[in-house]
Amino acid sequence: MSTREYDESDARVRPARSTRRRTKDRPAHDDAIFSLVTAVDRGRTTCITDDGVIVTAMKARELGPKSVVVGDRVGLVGDVSGKTDSLARIVTITERRNSLSRTVDDAAKVERTIVANIDQLVIVVAATNPPPRRGLIDRFLVSAFNEGIAPIILVTKTDLGEIPEFMEEYKTLGVQIFTTAIKTESKEADLQKLHAMLTGKISVLVGHSGVGKSTLINAIVPEADRATGVINDISGRGRHTSSSAVALPLFSPAHVGAIGWVIDTPGIRAFGLSHIDPNRIVAAFEDLSPIAATCMTNCAHHGAGCQLDIWAAPNGVIDPMRAARVASLRSLLDAPKVEIEQ
Repeated sequence: MSTREYDESDARVRPARSTRRRTKDRPAHDDAIFSLVTAVDRGRTTCITDDGVIVTAMKARELGPKSVVVGDRVGLVGDVSGKTDSLARIVTITERRNSLSRTVDDAAKVERTIVANIDQLVIVVAATNPPPRRGLIDRFLVSAFNEGIAPIILVTKTDLGEIPEFMEEYKTLGVQIFTTAIKTESKEADLQKLHAMLTGKISVLVGHSGVGKSTLINAIVPEADRATGVINDISGRGRHTSSSAVALPLFSPAHVGAIGWVIDTPGIRAFGLSHIDPNRIVAAFEDLSPIAATCMTNCAHHGAGCQLDIWAAPNGVIDPMRAARVASLRSLLDAPKVEIEQ
């Protein structure tokens, strides 16, 4: 039997994968610098540190996809100089105090977070072209109440149309309503009130395409230069001009540094609430929740015996305003609507 001759192919250049020592310990990143996320676009995140340095960063792999949104407070390591072509790494995300989330529609189950850590939700609607959509306003209000965010309704284009009567109902819920015109002499005064409302807050503007969000942003933050669009005469819908959320600093000549943050979001045509518990949706309707509480146990709030039907039709005669309010709640609960007699 011949003796085998060995050559370099018999030498192990590196250990087998099974012999690698592994650990679940992660770096503490005690040296991380915290900053505010102002934009997220195609894998790159724009942040601003507490010292005012604008840094471009990417997420650490362990954070997972779509884990960082505008408004997050994150920890950065690496090159945080903010120089051209520099790139830092996001390694931690601080706990959110609230967030604005939605599903694509009420049938979807995937929750998508739009922004986080906000003080005010400014619901922008137009008096006309396009007209206000009550259902979308209610959905925004439910999300705001559910997350403990102060809601504000801002009606634009008041010089082109009148504010719908149903807006008065929201005042009874403690919702502030502001108005602004486009071309009248009161525009400057309206913008001053809006500027004061946004001072000292992190505010997010939401609404349908074409209601004037980008126009408002350009008026109060001139350097923003947000694109504006037009309304389709046939569909009555606006064209998306903002493709992603972005946080913009609000400045004042009398102060050094930003006095607030305004977050512009893309126009929203669908805002599903399937990620919110139905009981919390009912609780968001402060005027209806005491009535719903008198219903029978496990009442789905539609059909025979629901106390909401009795409230909507006092003395057996349907009250259009009350019936519309009940219909709005039921539309969010995916229940049949009350027929409103004109």
